Amino acid sequence: MSEVDVLFATLRQAADPQTVECIENVVRHGADRDLNRINALAFAEKHHLDEEKTIAAFLHAARIGAFEMTWNVLCPGCGGVLDSGATLKGVVQDTYHCALCAAGYEPTLDEMVEVTFTVSPRVRGIAAHDPDRLSPVEYYRQIFFSSGVDLPEDLEARFDRILLELIELAPGEKAFVSLQLPAQFVIIFDAVTHSAQFIDVQGEPTSERQALSMVISRGHALNETVAMRPGLLRLTLENHTDRRVVPNVCIAGDELHDLLGRRRPFLTAKRLLTNQSFRDIYRTDTLDVDQRLKITSLTFLFTDLRGSTALYERVGDLAAFDLVRAHFRVLHEIVATEAGAVVKTIGDAVMATFPSPDRAVAAALRMREAMRRLNAEHGSEDLLLKIGIHEGPCLAVNLNDRQDYFGQTVNIASRVQGLADPNVIMTTEAIVEDANVSEILRDSGVRSASRMAELQGIGREVKIFALS
Repeated sequence: MSEVDVLFATLRQAADPQTVECIENVVRHGADRDLNRINALAFAEKHHLDEEKTIAAFLHAARIGAFEMTWNVLCPGCGGVLDSGATLKGVVQDTYHCALCAAGYEPTLDEMVEVTFTVSPRVRGIAAHDPDRLSPVEYYRQIFFSSGVDLPEDLEARFDRILLELIELAPGEKAFVSLQLPAQFVIIFDAVTHSAQFIDVQGEPTSERQALSMVISRGHALNETVAMRPGLLRLTLENHTDRRVVPNVCIAGDELHDLLGRRRPFLTAKRLLTNQSFRDIYRTDTLDVDQRLKITSLTFLFTDLRGSTALYERVGDLAAFDLVRAHFRVLHEIVATEAGAVVKTIGDAVMATFPSPDRAVAAALRMREAMRRLNAEHGSEDLLLKIGIHEGPCLAVNLNDRQDYFGQTVNIASRVQGLADPNVIMTTEAIVEDANVSEILRDSGVRSASRMAELQGIGREVKIFALS
C-alpha cells in the first residue's frame, strides 16, 4: 500500500467517506489547477457535496498532511491575495495595501481572509508548488487572485482583449518594450511583487515617442499616476528582485472590471473559526496571544440551565451529572450541524458562535425541542434551558490558551440570556430583523414579543424579543 493509499484510508476514518472519495478522485485524476488553493465551498457545489462535511474533510486532510492549509489576506476590491501564511498568526498588519486598487484596508475576518487547501507534494506534485513554473496567465489565476474571484475558463482569451503587453523577466533582467497607447486608463502591474504604475492616457495623439521606466522591486511600490498622450510608448522594465516577475500592461476599462467582477462564496476565516471541526482539530493553534482580529458580524448564542443546583440536591450528584452531560452532548451536536462551534462551557452554561443569525435561531429552536424530549424521556422537567442570542462586531482573541471572542456584542448576548425564562429564546433586534430569521420564525409558527430592557453593565436600554 502506497503512502497516498494510507493517507486516504486514514482520512476515511476521520471524515465523511463520500466526500473523501471525491477528494481522492480529484487528487488522482484532476488537473493541477484543481488541486491548488481549493475553495472548499466551490468544491462542494461542483461535486454536489455537503458544505460542512467538505470543510471537515479538508481540515482533517490538512491535519494528516495530505493537504496544506493557507490563510490569505484579500483585497475586497479586486480580489487579489495581498499576503499568505500557513496559519492565522501571520495576519499581523494593521493595514494591507493593494497596489492594483490603490487602496488600503484594515483586515477583518469576514471577507478579507480566506482559507484554501492545496494538495501536499508528498501526495501529488503540481505546478503551483513552484509558482515560477506557471505561465504568466496561470500565475495570475492560481496565485494572485483569490478563490472567491470566479475567473472564466477562457481567461487567457478574455485577458488578451485588454492586454497591451505581458512579459516574463528573470531576476535582474531589464526589458525594453514598444507599444501603442490608446486613449484610455492603462495599468502596468506585476502580480509577483504587486508593483503598479498607472497611466492616464488622454489628449491629442502624438507622433513623438514617449518614454517611461519602471523598476519592479519587493517594496510593493505604487508610483504616482503619470499623464501621457495616445501614441507610441517606449517602456523600460527592470526586475530588481531575486525571482521571476510577470508584469502586464492592460487597459483598465469596463472589460477588466467585468472580468474581475464575478465573485463566488469562499471559506472565510470567520466561518472557519465558527466551525466545530476546526476548533476540535486545531484547538489553541489559531491566534497568538497579542493578536486582536476584527470580525464585522458574528452571532453569539448563550445557554444556561435554570435550577441546576437544586437538580443536584433533588436527584443526587451521579444522576444529575449524567443528565447534564446528556444535555451538553445534545447541544454540541446541534451547534455543529448548524455550522456553529462551541467556544466554551462555564459550569452548566454554553457559549457558541454562528456565522449568521438564522443558523443560531435554527439551533436555538432545535435545542428547545431537544430539551423537551429529554425531559419527556426522564419523566420530569429537570432540564430548563435559558437561551439568549445577539449579533454584531467583535474581536477574535486568544484567552487562556483558547481562541475566544471579546467585545460588547459578547457582553450583550450574555446579558440577554440572563433575562430569558426557561424554554423561551431571548434575542435582540439585530436577530429578529434578519430576513432569513423572519422566514424561520414564520415557517415555525414562533411568536415574538418585544420590550425594552436595561442590561447590566451595558449602560443603555436594549430592545429584546422573547420567542415562544
